[in-house]
This record gives sequence, structure tokens and C-alpha cells, in this order.
Amino acid sequence: MLKPDTWALTILLASLTALGPISTDMYLPALPSILRDLEATHASVQLTLSVFLVGFAVGQVVYGPLADRVGRKPGLIAGLAIYALASLACTLAPSVEVLIVARFCQAFGAAGPVVLARAVVRDLYEGSRAGQELARMGSIMGLAPAIAPFFGGLIAAAGGWRFVFLVSVAFAAVVVASVWRGLPETIRARETAPFSVRAVLSGFGGLLRHRAYAAYLAVMTLTFSGLFAFISGSSFVLQDIFGLTPQLYGIAFGVCAGAYVVGTLIGQRLAPRRGAEATILSGCVLLALGGAVMIAAVLAAPSALSVILPMMLYMVGVGLALPQAQAAALMPFPDRAGSASSLMGISQMSIAALVGIGVGATHGATALPLALVIAVNGFGALLALLASRRARSAT
Repeated sequence: MLKPDTWALTILLASLTALGPISTDMYLPALPSILRDLEATHASVQLTLSVFLVGFAVGQVVYGPLADRVGRKPGLIAGLAIYALASLACTLAPSVEVLIVARFCQAFGAAGPVVLARAVVRDLYEGSRAGQELARMGSIMGLAPAIAPFFGGLIAAAGGWRFVFLVSVAFAAVVVASVWRGLPETIRARETAPFSVRAVLSGFGGLLRHRAYAAYLAVMTLTFSGLFAFISGSSFVLQDIFGLTPQLYGIAFGVCAGAYVVGTLIGQRLAPRRGAEATILSGCVLLALGGAVMIAAVLAAPSALSVILPMMLYMVGVGLALPQAQAAALMPFPDRAGSASSLMGISQMSIAALVGIGVGATHGATALPLALVIAVNGFGALLALLASRRARSAT
């Protein structure tokens, strides 16, 4: 069994959280191919991204509260099994409608590992050490979006878009074997209230009444929504408008993901010295700055670089703000870490799904709509943090 404070455990937990980025990012270069092969519309192909977030949000309603009652490991194994079967269904999908349904099921499975990996961190670590562990996981997890689009482009070019989903099946099989053999049960005290919709909603309501938790939740949701706007819209903007090949798009996306890794590495060093609050503030400033620079760049000199370079700035901000905000939000709830982690994911994914649908609906001949959405979310995260200073310090 893996032990706390070891890189082996950190790598396994990062692999669990990487299911989300792998599921969204690896097939991005293949979206135009899916559109042609399944004779679909831009809106329906875009829906395969947005419905993933809906399924992810629905799954998180179940996994966190249930794992607070039965333990982390059963939920992890169940989620990974569902994910593997749904990925196989994506591989075999004969139409875009079937692919959309399979993507929903794939997301429902992936929700468990992502939610419960954060809960495991809260089970094992306290205070700044939890934030450091989440940042370390983010550094490793950042490799997934950095390399997934590149390898996704290579896989799609060599074997077609269906083979991309088959690779997801293989990855899930390796991870579930590692969890089965190497991960101990980490829950300290189990929730005793019966599992029901009413109990779950009541628990979520109690979390939202915690003013500091609500503030961090707003920051995380806006930060992630700006990131997902780029995930959902960059494939069409960079390939259809600015003419990048799938391989070049994969490289460009990987560079932006690398900027996120840089942000997490800076955060690991900055948080112990300056504190989590200063680290989150620094990240939110970069979120707003990246959005503003992107608007100015796509208006003044529209090109692939006018999107990629400002997005790198935004991604450094994500790496600084998101792990520390997650840790700060979880700290007051050692006995409800699963539920607190679930609500974080539900909020982020639900709002981001709406943002993704909006980005798809505004797809046109320029990159300005994408830049505007990213900027609004970046400035929103900064304003939410500044407006909640008194609430966060009072709790």
C-alpha cells in the first residue's frame, strides 16, 4: 500500500485527477474529423464537450456524499469501471448522438476519481501541506493537457479519432489496477446520515452558508470557466480561423498547459512564504491580465499567437489560484471532504458547460468572442476574491 508524503501516492492521485483533462483534451485535435466522419454540425460536436461537463457535474452529486459514507476506495473503483466502459462506447459510436450519450456516461465515471482524489488529500493532510499536495498533483496533472492534444493529434492522424478513445480505455485499466492494489482506504470518520437526495442537498446548503467556502467556490468556478472556454473553443479558432494543423494545434495547446504547470510550481514556493491568500490574489490578477491582453491582441493583430500568448498568462494564473483555493475551501470540513469536493466540481462543471455552449453558439470568423468570454471570467474571479475579503477573514 502506498503511504502519505510519497511521490508514488502523489502520482497516483494526479493520475486520477488527470482523467478529466485526458477525456477533454486528447480528442480536441480530432473534432474536425469527428464532424466530417459522423456528418455532424459544429454545434453537435461542440455538445460532446459540453455534455461531458454536465455528466461530470451529475456524477459529483453522487460520489462525494456517498464516499463520505462508504469510503473512498469503492467509489474510485466504481467510477473508473464506468469510465472505461463508456470510453469503449465512444470508440464504437456510429453517430454523433450516440457519441454525446457515451460522453455523458464517460464523464459520470470520471467524476468519481477526480472528486475523491481531492477528498483523499483532505483525509491525509492539513493546512498548507494540503495546498502543497494539490499543487504538486496539479504540476503532474498539467502534463496531461500539455501532451494529450499532441499525442491525440498523432493518434488521430495514424488511426483515426476512434483510436483516441481506445487509448482512454487502456489508461483507465492501468489506473484502476493501481488503485485496487496500491491505495489504502483513507477516510477517518464516516458520515452517519442516510444517503438520500434530501440529505445531499441539505449538506450542500450547509456548505454554501459557510461564507469563506462560498467565496472560494466563486473564484474557482470563474477561473475554470475561463479555462474551459479556451478548451472548448480553441480547436475551431486556431484550426479553422488561423489555419493550424492538428499537430500544431496540439503543440500550441501543450504550451498553454505547460504555462499552467509553471503556475503550480510557482505556487508551491510562493504559498509557504507569502500565504495562500497572497498566492490566490496573484493568480487572479494574472487571470484578468491575460483576458485583457487577449482582447487587445485579437483586435490589433489577429493571429494564432494573439490567442496563445495571452492564454499562457491566464494559465499561469490558473496554476497559482486554483490549487490554493481548493485547499482553502476544503480545510474547514474534515468530516465532509467528499461532499465539499463534490460541490466544488458541480459548480465548476455546470457553469463551464454553459460557457462552452455559449462559445459554440458564437463561433464565427474571428477570435473576439472567445477572448471576451475568457476576459469576463478572469476579471470576475478577481472581483469575487476582492469583494469577499471580509467574509474570508471573518471565518
